[in-house]
Amino acid sequence: MDIAYLVTPLITWITVGPIKFLINSAKARKWAFNLVGNGGFPSNHSAVVSSMATLIALREGIGHPAFGVAVTLCFIVIIDANSLRQHVGKQAAAINRLAKEDGGHKWLRERMGHTLVEIAGGLCTGIAIAHVIHAVFGRG
Repeated sequence: MDIAYLVTPLITWITVGPIKFLINSAKARKWAFNLVGNGGFPSNHSAVVSSMATLIALREGIGHPAFGVAVTLCFIVIIDANSLRQHVGKQAAAINRLAKEDGGHKWLRERMGHTLVEIAGGLCTGIAIAHVIHAVFGRG
């Protein structure tokens, strides 16, 4: 088993999380602990799946079936991040507006999905991290 396939998603997730936190903190001009989670630049999910697809392409080639599976997973994650989760955020906003007068209502997070720029940032970050990991670990 090539260890690079195990550490790539972990290293990507651990790298992108602090980047997103620092960017959100800079935008908010304060520590943005309340913004940790879904949404924001760059997209964690897009970074993780693109890092794996890139690593497979670098090690096995784009003709390998695993690369096709990884690219398919990339598309599913991107569509989910951009479309489905944005709709969930809109529903949360509507529920929050309807339940505004209800003192017992727990506020629902409205910022759920990613913009295309956030997804593109995640894709670029994931691709870059995969290249670094491929260079560090070699061909296993």
